[in-house]
Amino acid sequence: MTTYKTPISPERIAIMGVAAVPLSSQSRLGKILLTGAAGGLGKVLRKNLQPFADTIRLSDISALDEPAPHEEIMLCDLADADAVSRIVAGVDAIVHLGGVSVERPFDEILPANIQGVYNLYEAARIHGVRRVVFASSNHVIGFHRQGEVLDAESPVRPDGYYGISKAFGENLSRFYFDRYGIETVCLRIGSSFPEPKDRRMLVTWLSYEDLTHLVVRSLFAPDVGHSIVYGASANRDSWWDNHLAEHLGYAPKDSSEPFRAQIESQPALPADDPAAQFQGGAFVKAGPF
Repeated sequence: MTTYKTPISPERIAIMGVAAVPLSSQSRLGKILLTGAAGGLGKVLRKNLQPFADTIRLSDISALDEPAPHEEIMLCDLADADAVSRIVAGVDAIVHLGGVSVERPFDEILPANIQGVYNLYEAARIHGVRRVVFASSNHVIGFHRQGEVLDAESPVRPDGYYGISKAFGENLSRFYFDRYGIETVCLRIGSSFPEPKDRRMLVTWLSYEDLTHLVVRSLFAPDVGHSIVYGASANRDSWWDNHLAEHLGYAPKDSSEPFRAQIESQPALPADDPAAQFQGGAFVKAGPF
């Protein structure tokens, strides 16, 4: 069986979700679909979303551990429209993490990240799902310079095919809101790991607990429309301004600061290294393939 991070305490759950949601809105759903459930963040949310749904339907193209009593497992290739329709049927909301999560050649990105997100939104339209939490990425703005402060209205500047696919997902979700009223919160996730790994991540790090808080607020905040929010913890330095997403009530609690001394003791990248110049880090150097 998979070993998960220690479950979040009831006190943190209150901070993350139920206590922060107005009394007139829901604090629990019947069934949530979690795509990409076999991935690193999928494993975290598989555990941490338990208090917020009667059932979590887990989906991935890769094998998953045996389901707990509150879980369902439905394997799915996101490029298969019929399979996507089956996993979406009967759910109340979708947390969409599925797809290729690193920079790859375009023909590897296309099936899951572009065709797959279209299949997901078409299935949501057909089955009447009204809320999607879409795992976008900081790589949609990766070719902005480090130190430049961006908000949700800053121009997208993808740093590769992966970033392009996430920009496509953001635009597609905007269309499905404007045309069909399907609400989406696009999470421009920074760097979500147990701890930051380098100087760039001192700025972009998103703890697992803050990730969960962000997803919960995205599921339960009322009237989100089409929202874009940057996913980072309360780090000392920031390149991202979330004032246009204040309606979500996202209030990160963790910080990369406890890791600063350890990381800054490591050699820094040369100043002329593109990974030290642009917000996307090493992604701006990937390829050509």
